[in-house]
Amino acid sequence: MAIVVQKFGGTSVANAEKIKRAAQRVIQRVKEGYSVVVVASARGQQTDELIADAHELNPEPPERELDQLLSTGEIQSVSLFAMALHAEGHNAISFSGGQIRMMTDGVHTKARIKSIDASRIQKELDAGKVVLVAGFQGIDDDGNITTLGRGGSDTSAVALAAAMKAEECEIFTDVDGVYTTDPRIFKDAVKIDKISYDEMLEMASMGAGVMHSRSIELGKKCDVRIHVRNSGNENKGTIITSEEEAQMEEVVVSGATIQKDMAKIGLVNVDHKPGNAARVFSKLAEARVLVNDIIQTEVGPKKANLTFTVGSSDLKAAKKAIDDVRDTVGCEDIFVHDNIAEVSIIGVGMRSHYGIAEKMFTSLFKAGVNIDLITTSEIRISCVVEKKDAERALIAVCKAFDLDKPVGKRKKYPRK
Repeated sequence: MAIVVQKFGGTSVANAEKIKRAAQRVIQRVKEGYSVVVVASARGQQTDELIADAHELNPEPPERELDQLLSTGEIQSVSLFAMALHAEGHNAISFSGGQIRMMTDGVHTKARIKSIDASRIQKELDAGKVVLVAGFQGIDDDGNITTLGRGGSDTSAVALAAAMKAEECEIFTDVDGVYTTDPRIFKDAVKIDKISYDEMLEMASMGAGVMHSRSIELGKKCDVRIHVRNSGNENKGTIITSEEEAQMEEVVVSGATIQKDMAKIGLVNVDHKPGNAARVFSKLAEARVLVNDIIQTEVGPKKANLTFTVGSSDLKAAKKAIDDVRDTVGCEDIFVHDNIAEVSIIGVGMRSHYGIAEKMFTSLFKAGVNIDLITTSEIRISCVVEKKDAERALIAVCKAFDLDKPVGKRKKYPRK
């Protein structure tokens, strides 16, 4: 039988009624002739509640014990889900990440998957059972429970789909799919039917909250077809797939994103010599700081300015790391700006069309938004702006690139 992996987020399994509804989605796939593997997140806000409990007892809980605690939320979800399926007459069995040998490295709270033993799951599927696996967790080589960090259940589901050679990985959430931008800010945003891995990866890494970038990266690497759907209706969602299948090159800009909780750190007049950038970012890596954008500018034959952005949650660790390395690299001054946001446009069509940057910058100018920093990739242009201007900036670029219209009705741009 062909295999489908279905992942249900915390809002989709928040209570008994929602678990029963999710179980019907599973049963529907079984009736269509598929073997089904289900991955579930912790119910509702349970993970946040467990974290709050931990910090009430210990402001800095040991990470191993925090992983041990947090893993219980997903285990409860899959156990209850299995009970719901049994009540409907369908044989089901639930597993923790450790029971299916989802092996990870030993980095607690941010572990990465190394391998999965698919044989245990396949044995139960061959016996006609629905297999449910607790998301967000695995075990390391010493048998310690680990958790995968933000978006961990999505990552678990895509990894299982790859290991089981599933036909599709369905990600059920509380929205109808991936939109051109955040509809809470730009109410006329439209749903995207298909999007390439690269575009979705950029959107996820730049603030789109539907899926985490790690799961998209894994999907691309393993060629897993991902279908983001609403658990509350039968509508087709958004397919995340290869660029060839998505056929998106004619769509110059597929979407726009916003990241509000950002900070910028600048190192002024760093000694301009080999190895200094490596020293700075090695220290940041040791502190487990995720760096977004990096810009280095030569200001003379012997000095350079080095600027980078991080999430606000990493600012404290980043400042300490920079203070530690400051004298080593000959830095004369450090400035921090923690009231910024980043607005980005994404689209594979940028590779082959003119005028995209000009259109974005003009739209921000007309909206009265000043640009603090500009970074680009092959399929992305990002502008750092004042946080107070962020939503106005996003709306301006969405209107400029017709992100309120279906693909066929958007303005055409000249090809290179």
